[in-house]
Amino acid sequence: MSLAQVHYISTAPGDAEKTAGRFTAVGPGVSQALLAEIEPLVGYALPDGASHRPADAELRSLPQAFTYAALSDGSRLVGRTAPARGDGPAPVRFHAHAVHIPSGVPLPGDRLPVEAWRSPHWVSVTPVGGTLPDPLGALPRGPAPVREGLDDFAVSRGPWLAAVLADLRRASEEAPAGGPVVLVERQNADVARWLGLAAVTLPRESVERLTFTTYTRRPGSSALRVVGALPEDAAAAREAGLRVHVCADRPPVDGTPDMWARTAARVWRSRAPELFQEARELPGDPFAAGPLAVIALCNGVALGPEERAAAAGWAAERPYALDAERIGRLVEALASPGIDDRTGSEFDAVGRLFGALDGRCPASVTAPLAAMLVTEAVRGGNGSLELPRRDAFVGPDGEAIAGVLGPEILTELESGAGGARPVARTVQLLRVARLLGVNGTELLPGVVDRLAPALLAEASEEAGPSAFAPALLELLDEQFDVRTALLGALDRTAPEDPGAVARFLERVALPFTGTQALPHLRMCAEVPGAMTTLGRDRTAVWHRVLRAAGLSPFAEPLVLRTAVGLVWEDRAPTVEEARMLLEAATSDAHRAAGTWARLVDAALGAPADTEDATALAHDLLQAFPQEIGGRERAALQLLDLCRDLRTGAPEPGWAEQVRTLRDRAEPLEPAVQERAFTALVERLLAPDRPGAELYDFVRSDDAELIAAYDRAARSEPTRARLRTHPAYAADCFTHWTAHPHAGAAWTTTAAALLDEVLRPAVRAMTAEAVAEVEETVGRTGSSGRAVAFRDWNRSSALGRLGRRIAGRVRRG
Repeated sequence: MSLAQVHYISTAPGDAEKTAGRFTAVGPGVSQALLAEIEPLVGYALPDGASHRPADAELRSLPQAFTYAALSDGSRLVGRTAPARGDGPAPVRFHAHAVHIPSGVPLPGDRLPVEAWRSPHWVSVTPVGGTLPDPLGALPRGPAPVREGLDDFAVSRGPWLAAVLADLRRASEEAPAGGPVVLVERQNADVARWLGLAAVTLPRESVERLTFTTYTRRPGSSALRVVGALPEDAAAAREAGLRVHVCADRPPVDGTPDMWARTAARVWRSRAPELFQEARELPGDPFAAGPLAVIALCNGVALGPEERAAAAGWAAERPYALDAERIGRLVEALASPGIDDRTGSEFDAVGRLFGALDGRCPASVTAPLAAMLVTEAVRGGNGSLELPRRDAFVGPDGEAIAGVLGPEILTELESGAGGARPVARTVQLLRVARLLGVNGTELLPGVVDRLAPALLAEASEEAGPSAFAPALLELLDEQFDVRTALLGALDRTAPEDPGAVARFLERVALPFTGTQALPHLRMCAEVPGAMTTLGRDRTAVWHRVLRAAGLSPFAEPLVLRTAVGLVWEDRAPTVEEARMLLEAATSDAHRAAGTWARLVDAALGAPADTEDATALAHDLLQAFPQEIGGRERAALQLLDLCRDLRTGAPEPGWAEQVRTLRDRAEPLEPAVQERAFTALVERLLAPDRPGAELYDFVRSDDAELIAAYDRAARSEPTRARLRTHPAYAADCFTHWTAHPHAGAAWTTTAAALLDEVLRPAVRAMTAEAVAEVEETVGRTGSSGRAVAFRDWNRSSALGRLGRRIAGRVRRG
């Protein structure tokens, strides 16, 4: 193999060429097109403040640019640009010496580019006469390997290490996003050391893609992936939007989210770079944190909780990738008693690792993980842990940990804070108690009595599947006594809030298909399917749900309460549904179940035009005379009175009774009041009304009742009767004029009815009918009353005649 060399030197002021420099020697095979591409890569600009005529020591201290670049034809360039002593008007010039590497050809010795940064091959002058020696056949490495001193350098750059490694990894991708990563150091040799760290840390194919230069004044215009810069050029690089790491300034505060980079940084700070190659031998993504974290832990490198979780998670997915020795060392590192910053995600990963190793490795190897998991389950409250199998603690290890954790478990389960304790916590404690063989039989009834309502409460607060469901189902599958006790407690709870239990069972499929009766749970499980199948036919849904109980409401009245609560829940039944319920079970069953109150709600909540509401009210008063009291009793009695007013002969004094019951039933449902008032005034407007009732009504001067009377008197049925029945018109005239000294409400209403309702009706009658009205008024009242009607009617006729005459006068 032979490589062509290139020399380039800056021009002095006054040179004929108006360029920054010129090639002084070019080896064979390097075309003019490549030279044009190479020239900007080997350029150089002095730092700010550099002396115009530096001494030899100052000249040697100026930065050198060591560059590795990829060219457009696939070839590459490795070279060094350094300041050199000039003469005449240019006391300082720069000289570039580079090696051209054709596409597909490796560096001599198959070295990485960064390994040549201190090579003695690089010279600062062009060969005499510009004649190059034979093409280069070797590129000797520097006086020391590139790794020498990197450990100390990495430790000194600890605060920047993870962030820089993360950016170098991204810069080495096949198509990196953004401009170059800028490493700001006071000495450009330290930039080369960063590249040396990358050469050791990254896989070889990534390192070979990592083009770089250790020094430039223009980072924003560089096409390389990594560039070095001095502190005075950092601000310009930031303004260009580049990723800038000022390693010559104060340490950064924010850490990198790149877990692989954080793990790599810990490896370097532990001075164990050989672990990178060891990690690359493991399967998986080379930049996944898991393999590197596993190797680091196996070799005693302390890692953080996220890195430990990554190690455990990776090993859980590939337990076959580690030999027995590494598995033992990994388990020992993860379960170390000196770790005090474990997180929930770390415990979850360790749980998965235990599951992967359980049965694959001896119990003595996995016992520390099992102990760690159950200790966290009891003391840390992590309810999502994958617990080990019961036989993981057989023998002295199990007895030891049970002796430590058993009393703590029993004490917490016995405490009265079960209602406030999360469900997942109680479930976890019960599972760990069984796992360790802790006997909690005496505590179980109290535990499940507190657990049952907590299940319903938590499930109602969550959206979507309940988080505790998987662990709960595992508990019920593992422990028959807990399942029996808990299902019994839920079945006893269901009649109090069957809707909540039904919604809970939709989200958590409890196993109650065994020999337990559990009538209420079976009804709660049946109702969703029944509603889906039968739709809005709530009567049919109720019958189907009640059948699912397997018990008659006569034998177990509480199934009646559960069924009603499931079907109607927060609604009252309709009157028809309530009558069905009353007929389907005895009053004793409704009384024991407490469902009679739902039937009362149905009667009182019925619309005013529901015909059967009054009959239902009558039946309820007969069936539950002791249970119904107070306001509800008065309201039902009012409905019952409406029934008598329309269909029977109510006891005398019913006008006053309506008012009394209304007052007792306050606040009265508007529909009930409307029904009662309507029944009362329609009865008072009937031809056969008792005069005493009307007298009591008028003398009450009840504005609401009189307003209802006014509305009924103005209705079309009343107007039609007035027009067609002279006797009825006479009766209304008599009563509407019979109480001139009643209250203001009646006096005003009666006068308006005479003028606006009765007068138009009489006006529409024939003369014979009007005479009949007058005769009836005199016969049923007195001769004076007949005269009063005649005068009332004459005033109306004169009024009409006067209006006709006035109209003719105006027309004339």
